[in-house]
Amino acid sequence: MLRGNLADPSMLENPYPFYEMARGMSPMRMGEGPWMAFRWAECNEVLRDHTAWPSGFAPEGQGGLSMLTANPPRHTRLRGLVNQVFTPRMIEQMEPRFRQIADELLEPAIEAGACDLVETLTYPLPVIVIAEILGIDPAHREQFKKWSDAVVAGAGGNPEIQGADFGGAFYEMRQYFEAMCEERRRHPREDLISGLVQAEIDGDRLSADELFSMLWLLLVAGNETTTNLIGNAMLEFMAHPDQLALVEQDLSLLPSAIEEVLRFNSPVQATMRRAARDMEFHGRQVKQGEGMLVFLGAANRDPEQFPDPGVFDVRRTPNRHLAFGFGIHYCLGAPLARVEAKVALEELLKRAKGFRRTTEGPLPRVPMFILRGVTSLPLAFERR
Repeated sequence: MLRGNLADPSMLENPYPFYEMARGMSPMRMGEGPWMAFRWAECNEVLRDHTAWPSGFAPEGQGGLSMLTANPPRHTRLRGLVNQVFTPRMIEQMEPRFRQIADELLEPAIEAGACDLVETLTYPLPVIVIAEILGIDPAHREQFKKWSDAVVAGAGGNPEIQGADFGGAFYEMRQYFEAMCEERRRHPREDLISGLVQAEIDGDRLSADELFSMLWLLLVAGNETTTNLIGNAMLEFMAHPDQLALVEQDLSLLPSAIEEVLRFNSPVQATMRRAARDMEFHGRQVKQGEGMLVFLGAANRDPEQFPDPGVFDVRRTPNRHLAFGFGIHYCLGAPLARVEAKVALEELLKRAKGFRRTTEGPLPRVPMFILRGVTSLPLAFERR
């Protein structure tokens, strides 16, 4: 019953009472479903030990083509190749361009004194940024985002997107990326796709399937999680005006505030691992091949790790949240998400104040429990 309730609207709106109850029974299992870990120590242990808890469900040492599901040695090889070109330094050098994009997106909204923040900023900023990083033609951005939305919703089990829409989007996206990769092989540019098709370790390069999986991962990770992070940040700022005031008075607090948003209202609520062998895990007998659903959102409010975990504190330190995972599968796009969120919120807070919602009641949410965010956030504000 609990598994079925995870996608219930009330659970999507506020899963934290359930998490609090579940931490007392963790690790737990409902029927024949996967095991579920809710405490920080359990989640950290699973994420840290990729030998005992590999990603995906393929045989040990293999895994899928994507870094999300691959395990060593394949994961080590894939990460090494992409790390040659997708670097924190590259992201840092592009920050002025991110700021320019945010400024252009916000200008009409600031003039109007109101906007749907998702439609105006949190939705378009990440897609424009990742499109420019990859080298996507600006004329194709709208189609690019539609593919991303369809693939994310389909992979998340949304019945409205499953079937032809999901398969068609996936096929069209692959055809597009294959043509781009071939063009970049012949005529390299200063973009990520050119870098990925040329990345090499001891003569080894990404295969066509690996390259597409990498681009698909960057597309989805570059859009969905950052959109939710920026939106969740504004929700928490408005819900905690004293903390927003601290940030408005000192914008250098934004990086710390973003870490607290990642902990308090994690854009990714859960991830999956599997048991590589029979084992005892925190008093439970887990059999080889059984899944373990790692609830990052619950771990990030575990009172054994975080004093006063239900308090939103933009100055919290230390803040060892698991919002980006841990271990070898730590989120590749974490540096990009942090910079985008900082730039978006900084540009917004420098231009506007007095934020307030213009609608009442629950906001529409991303319709899957693994991701946490809103799909609309109508606001009004005053110009600074």
